[in-house]
Amino acid sequence: MKSVAVLGATGNLGSQVALQIIDRGWDLSVAVRSAGRLSQKVADHARVKILDLSSAPEAEIARFIQDHDALICSAGVVTQAKEFVALIDRIVSAVESIPIGSRPPSWFMAGAALLELDVNGRRGVDLPKVRDTYWPHRVNFERLQRSGLDWRLLCPGPMVDQPGLGMDRLRVSINTLAAPLPAIARFLPAPLLLPLFAAKIPEMIIPYADAATVMLDNLSANSTMSRKRVGIALPVGMRGKKNEWAAKPRHEA
Repeated sequence: MKSVAVLGATGNLGSQVALQIIDRGWDLSVAVRSAGRLSQKVADHARVKILDLSSAPEAEIARFIQDHDALICSAGVVTQAKEFVALIDRIVSAVESIPIGSRPPSWFMAGAALLELDVNGRRGVDLPKVRDTYWPHRVNFERLQRSGLDWRLLCPGPMVDQPGLGMDRLRVSINTLAAPLPAIARFLPAPLLLPLFAAKIPEMIIPYADAATVMLDNLSANSTMSRKRVGIALPVGMRGKKNEWAAKPRHEA
């Protein structure tokens, strides 16, 4: 039976991760600021540690994570900017302090803007306007690259609270956009690349349930996803919106 430590278990994605861990019959530990925000099912089945990740000593975070088979971190949001960067740095440093042989494979979160858009290696986060909001994903990615952790970085588009489609239907990519741009994209300047990227976002609006499944299905140490960015997209021809399928595009990254 696997044991998984989850950070951010009261959020939309983290709560879905926690529920799926329970449904798989695995051992679950969660660190939260307030146990009252947990769903009843998670509160009943998980080992709960009260911990404020923004202020707790790294050693205390490390003690919570150590001795688990895997870590899933969905804590923080990109709009917190510098606070989000500081949070991820604190968590990565905590895992780094764990002896190498005891460090768990660790999933972290970013967004589709961090994935490569063309053969030139350009990313959404490098484009005008996008970089203004999503630059923390780039900084967090660079922090992970400097570490010696067995990390994986999930890079979905916007996520929605809808039933999962299942892994057999999703498009999953490594380091590149899961809903690829047309080949002509490599010849375009950044200002013209931006609308092509924006037009692809509806294909990458996925359920929280599917994002959780991608991570939980890929927890093995030194796997093909180790130290990689992982993209997810809907089946070819399907487009999503925040609250319904097959709707007009909503441009998010």
